[in-house]
Amino acid sequence: MLVVLAASVVLVAVTILVLYETLRLTSEHLAELPVPPRWRIVAVVLAAFVGHTVAVWIYAAAYWLLVLRLGLGAFSGVPIESFEDCLFVSVVAYSSLGYGDHAPVGHARLLTGVEALNGLLLIGWSASFTYLAMERYWPMHGKARARRAGKAHRPADGEPGRERLFPPATGT
Repeated sequence: MLVVLAASVVLVAVTILVLYETLRLTSEHLAELPVPPRWRIVAVVLAAFVGHTVAVWIYAAAYWLLVLRLGLGAFSGVPIESFEDCLFVSVVAYSSLGYGDHAPVGHARLLTGVEALNGLLLIGWSASFTYLAMERYWPMHGKARARRAGKAHRPADGEPGRERLFPPATGT
């Protein structure tokens, strides 16, 4: 139990660092990308997806080592016999999907529970990061269109692009 508990703490720390570095590098280099704002937002989503994929693979490696190789815990249901099976368990746990094909038994219950909580927090973190990127780059779509049309239009409230997202209310 102590081995799995220690592994859980290490896995949480490592996956937090992986996502932190992924988002930090994305943030540092996003403005330098020579692409329209739309593709910058796509780059943020793809970078977050890569960070989460790495985290899932890290947990899958832990399942492979702890459950398949060291025998610390097990899974009931469909047999887990390969790394690919461990990867499936990790995706299901990380995303809190919970298909039910594999039910953790013994010490594996702690590891899958920690992974689910960790995934929930990291997915929320990347969602807020994506929101901040969208908040920054979304209004630039309107600016680019206005420049192409040869007119710089700024609404009365001073927020470029706001009229597209929140059109003025019509009379009642």
